[in-house]
This record gives sequence, structure tokens and C-alpha cells, in this order.
Amino acid sequence: MKGQNKLFFAIIIALILGVIMGGIVHLKFPESSTGFSNNIKLLGTIFIRLVQMIIAPLVFTTLVVGIAKMSDIKMIGRVGTKAMLWFITASLASLFIGLILVNWLEPGHVTQLPIQDVSSADELLKSSKGFSLGDFVNHVIPKSLFEAFAQNEVLQIVVFSVMFGIALANMGEEYAKPIVKALDICAHAILKMVGYIMWFAPLGVLGAIAAVVATNGFDIFKVYAIYLRDFFFALGILWLLLCVVGYLILGNRLFELLKRIKEPLLIAFSTTSSEAVFPKLVEELERFGCNNRIVSFILPLGYSFNLDGSMMYMTFASIFIAQIYGIDMTIGQQVTMLLVLMLTSKGIAGVPRASLVIIVATCTMFGIPAEGIALILPIDHFCDMGRSMTNVLGNALATSAVSKWEGQLENHGGDL
Repeated sequence: MKGQNKLFFAIIIALILGVIMGGIVHLKFPESSTGFSNNIKLLGTIFIRLVQMIIAPLVFTTLVVGIAKMSDIKMIGRVGTKAMLWFITASLASLFIGLILVNWLEPGHVTQLPIQDVSSADELLKSSKGFSLGDFVNHVIPKSLFEAFAQNEVLQIVVFSVMFGIALANMGEEYAKPIVKALDICAHAILKMVGYIMWFAPLGVLGAIAAVVATNGFDIFKVYAIYLRDFFFALGILWLLLCVVGYLILGNRLFELLKRIKEPLLIAFSTTSSEAVFPKLVEELERFGCNNRIVSFILPLGYSFNLDGSMMYMTFASIFIAQIYGIDMTIGQQVTMLLVLMLTSKGIAGVPRASLVIIVATCTMFGIPAEGIALILPIDHFCDMGRSMTNVLGNALATSAVSKWEGQLENHGGDL
């Protein structure tokens, strides 16, 4: 734990230094802020790319090994069913919390936002116009495993890995054992790489935070104070709900779990990427005592279907934009929007700024000016910090809960 604590404190220090450095550049050298931001955020880019490099092989090897070792198809179906029930329930709860709180707090009626240049949202508007059921299918079903690997399409890799793992499980131990053993060794080697890459996390955090503060300064917090306050309050309610449910299932071990995943939570918060902590989260959940077969099965699914923070943000931001434009939506319309978001948001993991793309498509569908997305773009980075961290918490709890329900949660930590 000493090494883990060193990394945790290194990330905290990097976070503080990043804010200080970005603030100094913004206040003292405003003419250099763009160049400084472009250069220092490369540190964050390097860290994210190092992690992305190992996500596809890690998902593939751990998922195939996990399913092949289960060997019992009934167990695969049972675990998958429990996981999907958790994902659907958590997603609906997250959407409802966002919907209820944005209607109660009404940040769109009291926030005075400056008129934004709509051109800043052009890219998002273009990427959302083609959203259809056909695109969803293309995003889920892989045309080529190698294409899915090259583009880090997690859901496509999951689909292939599940089918390949089930095929191995049905071939008999004599044929499958050498392949499973080889993939198991690969998975452990990749997890070993995780330890090396995580020590670059503080530099990645420093670069990401310094860049955004140097560009936007501290005034942005004043302008968007009400929006940020209400959104993070809503996130706090969602965290409370998740932790209460987690405590009912895990008991006092919930606090051990939170202690275990403090680094992944902090890295996700600092880098705005829940994907960046996937390998570390796999490692920590196994050390917590979750069965490695269940971790390797549920966590990749969770990254596609169980993004609680992003789900809550979608209803919150969509209704916020409607409030800004003075559009009153009936309860029926809002519930319909919730159900639409529930369906359209599944399987969009790995799409850049996926939450915003879905929000734009949904606003267009319900007659809300999609250009309103430009109003929240300046502050989206800070909202993304909160929702990325919440996504990590939701997936950690889902994996731990299913392990407990299956009677596969070790009391004193499991095997890595």
C-alpha cells in the first residue's frame, strides 16, 4: 500500500501544481497561454495514449480467459443477466436523478451565460446528424477484429471476445487449455505494464489541468458557478445513492473498496477519462477480492453499458439547454426523452465526447435548438471530470456486487 499511497499523493501534488502553473500563465502571460496549453497538454495526451495502447489487448485476453475458465454456459448467462439488470437499473436511476434535480434547481432559469459562438459546436452538430439505429449496429457488431483493435472499439471487442470465449469453453479442456494458458500469460504481462504506465499518471494530470486552466482562467467558474454548483450537487446525490446501495450489498467492505479505487477515481477526475483507468481498475478489483473471471467479464461490459455519470449529465444538460431557451417540456415529453437517452446512449463508449453527441441528437429530436450545446462547451471539461469519476465508481460497485451475489468475493483479497 505504501507504493500506492506514493502515487496517490503524487497525483494530488500534480493536480495542485497544474492549477498553479495554468493560473500563472493565464494571469501573467496571457499572450502565451495558447502555446503553453498546446504544449503542456501533450503530457496528458501521452499518458492517455499509453493507456489506450493496452486497453484492447487487455479486454480481449481477460474476457476470453474469464469466459473460457467459467466453462459453464449457465454461469455465463447468470452473471451476464445480473450485470445487465444492474446496468439498466443504475442507468435509469442516474437519468431520473438528473431529470428531477434539473427541474427542481432550474439552473437554466437563473444562470446568465454569455452568448457563445455557435461555430464551436459545429463539429458536434455534424457528428450527431448521422446518428441512427444503423450506426448503432455498426458500432456494436465488428466488421473486423483488427479494425476494432485499431480503433479501440471496446464494445466490438467485447462481442468478439464473448463469442470466442464461449467457443473455447465448449471445445473441451484438451484443445482449449494451451490457448487459454497463453492468453492468461498475456493478460498478466499487460497488467504488469499497467504498473509502469501508472507512474506517468502524475505528469498526465499536470498537463491536462495546467492546459485547461491556462486557456480558460478562473473567471469561467464565476460565469458558470450556478451550473457547476447544481451539476456537482446532483452528482453528489448520485454518489450517495450508489454508496448506500453498495453498503447494503457489501457492508463495511464498501469502505475498503473506496480505499482501493481512490487512485483510479482521482486519475479519472484529473484526466476526464474513465477509459484511462480501466487497466488499473481491473487490477484493484481483483486485489479487493472480486473473482478475476467476473471482473474480466463485467468490467468491459460496464464501460459500454454502465456510465452512470454520463447518463445523469445527459438529462441534466438537455433540460438545462431547454430552460435557457425558455422551452417548457411536459412531464410526458421529459419521460420520453429519458427513455430515448436510455436506448441511444448504450454502446457509445469510446466515441469522443459521446455524451455531447447524444445530447445534440436528443435536443434535435425534441425541438430544442441543438446549437445550445455551445453554451455548455466552455465548462464541459470540468463537468467531464465529475462524470468520468462517477462512471468509475459505478463500474467498480457493479463488479463487486455481482461478485458478492455469485459468492465469488474473497474476504481478504483475491488472486491477481
